[in-house]
Amino acid sequence: MAYVDVVSWQDELDHLLGRVGGRFGRSEPRQRARRYVGGLVAGLERKNGWTLAEHASEVSPDGMQRLLRWADWDVDGVRDDIRDHVVDRLGDPTAVLAIDDTGFIKKGVRSAGVQRQYTGTSGKKDNCQIGTFLAYIAPSGHALIDRHLYLPESWTGDPGRRADAGVPDEVEFVTKPRVVIAMLQRALDAGVPFAWFTADEAFGQAKYLRVWLEEHDIAHVVATRRNDDVITGDMRSQRVDQLVAALPARAWRRLSCGDGAHGPREYDWAWTAIRIQQWWEPGRGHWLLARRSITDPTEVAYYVCYGPRRTTLATLATVAGRRWAIEECFKQAKQETGLDHYQVRTWRGWYAHVTLSMLALAWLAAVRAAEQKGAKRPAMSSSSPSQSPKHAG
Repeated sequence: MAYVDVVSWQDELDHLLGRVGGRFGRSEPRQRARRYVGGLVAGLERKNGWTLAEHASEVSPDGMQRLLRWADWDVDGVRDDIRDHVVDRLGDPTAVLAIDDTGFIKKGVRSAGVQRQYTGTSGKKDNCQIGTFLAYIAPSGHALIDRHLYLPESWTGDPGRRADAGVPDEVEFVTKPRVVIAMLQRALDAGVPFAWFTADEAFGQAKYLRVWLEEHDIAHVVATRRNDDVITGDMRSQRVDQLVAALPARAWRRLSCGDGAHGPREYDWAWTAIRIQQWWEPGRGHWLLARRSITDPTEVAYYVCYGPRRTTLATLATVAGRRWAIEECFKQAKQETGLDHYQVRTWRGWYAHVTLSMLALAWLAAVRAAEQKGAKRPAMSSSSPSQSPKHAG
């Protein structure tokens, strides 16, 4: 992201902080949250309790730690306000929702949810926490609008460890696809406008998630593993890699799925209808999509897709490519709003810090969108858009 003049856009930041102000029970945590967010976007090399306190002219990090750990404010309410602000600033009926995980590398075993587990952050198994995030990806920008700290089964049956990390009694082990369902349901309930949902293989291979998406008429392009099976047009169950391998050479088309750091992301793409058409809901279709590397034809990714029957191959390829925007969100949040700079071990502390980092990222996304439009900050809408994915399609 290009440099943003924080002073020039103070009005937008003040507006967003004012929007969440009612979530704070007292003026002290509200004012400290303002200083905390100010530190997150101040360009500090490290954004932890000490450096944020120094930036706010506080003599110790105690106040910042108190803000995160037990100060009186509604953390989930602020999350909802961030989502609504993103919709007000970036909302578009053609937007895509994307889900993904990111890792927070940690030392020790006391941080809530920490264990040795695979994370794409380091590309291997590491001692880390895993956060699952939902991103809103619109033509004018993208931002994170929901978050969940993964609590592994190694934690759920250890009352002492849970208590030490402040994990609430009602929090139980939840599979990551179930987390996706909860996040999407919140977005639907809030009337978030979007047309498609996309996810990588870690989520897309869960058939019960795909069933839920279809039951809620959410158009989607979700990756799946090569040995997943689908129902073909002649009502046979077949592995997706075998089905794609049988496609004729003329089925493949070279398309860009969006621009990357080095120009258009070009791949060879192919698709084929799955399930017999009698099973298709009126106006809806199901497809298997394949993406093949131009430089290494053995490198193939597979997607199960559902959406409006008139959907084109180019549209599915574009939606698949939009998932990379959530990785850009992670990069921006970690580099510019301190997403992974926290020094708290508790459940509440993680959610408080991550939520304030998301608030800072939403601010940057809003000012970037305004800069691209060459316009002043847009006026607030009187209500959130209410178009559902079913009607957006």
